[in-house]
Amino acid sequence: MYTTNASRGLPRHRSRHLTERYTRWTLRCVIATLVIALLWLVVAFHLNGQWMFALLFLVLGASLGVVFTKRTLMSHRYIFPAVAGLGVFVIFPLLYTIGISFSNYSSSNLLSEERVRGQLMSQTYQQEGNAFELTLYQAGELVRLYLENSEADTPQRFVSSPLNLANQETRQIGIQAVDASPAQEPLEMRAIIQARDSLQGLRLLTPDGAELRMAGLRQFAPMVDRYEAREDGSLYDRRDDRVLTPDPASGFFVADNGERITPGWPVNVGFTNYTKIFTDPDIRGPFMQIFVWTFVFAALTVVFTLAVGFVLASLLQWDQLKGKAVYRTLLILPYAVPAFISILIFKGMFNQHFGEVNMILDTLFGVRPEWFTDPWLARSMLLIVNTWLGYPYMLLLCMGLIQAIPQDLYEASAVDGGGPITNLFKITLPLIIKPLTPLLIAAFAFNFNNFVLIALLTGGNPDILGASTPAGTTDLLVSYTYRIAFQDAGQNFGLAAAIATLIFLLVAGMSLLNLRLSKVKV
Repeated sequence: MYTTNASRGLPRHRSRHLTERYTRWTLRCVIATLVIALLWLVVAFHLNGQWMFALLFLVLGASLGVVFTKRTLMSHRYIFPAVAGLGVFVIFPLLYTIGISFSNYSSSNLLSEERVRGQLMSQTYQQEGNAFELTLYQAGELVRLYLENSEADTPQRFVSSPLNLANQETRQIGIQAVDASPAQEPLEMRAIIQARDSLQGLRLLTPDGAELRMAGLRQFAPMVDRYEAREDGSLYDRRDDRVLTPDPASGFFVADNGERITPGWPVNVGFTNYTKIFTDPDIRGPFMQIFVWTFVFAALTVVFTLAVGFVLASLLQWDQLKGKAVYRTLLILPYAVPAFISILIFKGMFNQHFGEVNMILDTLFGVRPEWFTDPWLARSMLLIVNTWLGYPYMLLLCMGLIQAIPQDLYEASAVDGGGPITNLFKITLPLIIKPLTPLLIAAFAFNFNNFVLIALLTGGNPDILGASTPAGTTDLLVSYTYRIAFQDAGQNFGLAAAIATLIFLLVAGMSLLNLRLSKVKV
């Protein structure tokens, strides 16, 4: 009997062993596939010159291989996806932004030095006095080009073989010298306009080896390479007779007279962007104004939303109030409506000419405030709208905290003759302010970076006069950074990254304070 049970248990043991082997090998195959895919990304980004992204995926692939192959690191496998996601979507963008802040990366300094050199070397210019007038002649279903230079001492005339101008590809066509123009009637100007894209792709090769390209709507001319590379790395400008020298400090080719030739390439500029924020008067003034307004806006928003939410929460705890459920639902509705819808509705209501707010104020008091053009009124409007959007959150918090207060305290206060005001300042506020503090700091940090409200309601306007960067009186630091990076004509990504880094340090400091307060509370 014992042998039979053993013989019956053996297949189950083998089956479990085989299942574990298949699972282990399947996991290894999946890990190997992921590592190979990451290594392929490393090679792809390296070949495209994106060494930072190549380094990111190299570290990610190496970490994946080490964590999932070493038995001693088995406990880290479960948290590895979260850590990898944190590294890819939080830490790497942060480090990348900090790296950009130490460069002159902008719309004028986007390409690498090699690509800038190649772009300049590809430029051509037209030789003066050698333009040929273009005329088209019909040749069956095809078209023949006729070129004539009548201004030269010895007129030159060339004609092409019949061409299909429906073909817009770049191609080289040989042309032949002739003594006179074709006898037939030329095609109208409309035909040249219709075939302009095809004509721009033609490279006409004369019998003496000169190459003619389209230089105008009715002209072809010999095009000469503008720049000539020299052994020392400089470029000679044939058209303007000058030498362009690469300047590694500024990231531009610089002419003899100091003129910078665009485009340039990114170079390391150290702390220039950071010092510019505090030393350049055209940047320091708007930055400090926006910096102060950002703190004031975030602080007042927290104060106003807390005040409204706390008062309403206290009223909803009143025992004699009927229909509390209905009131709660109505008061929380603004929290359920998407913020961008509410903001756009308020933008229409505050319209200076047709908005309901000004219509009411005009009817009652005879005034029509300029909400979007006066800086102080625009800021007041932002606070009003943001208070409306944020008070339901404070209402929910205060309702939950007030309900957690023991009723015995209020009953004891009533015995001692305490009224509603006494209960408010002696019992309710002291008991809810400590657990509320970390949440208030979190609300402050959120409104510190409240980009959506500014972008949809005012766009940062009205503008700050005299600023060298796009800056508005209602801009927050985050919207100011966005406008520098994406709305400025120069698109100064380096300066925007420096400001973004400062914002990160401020928000990180507030987050650390929040954690410390939460720890003290526990």
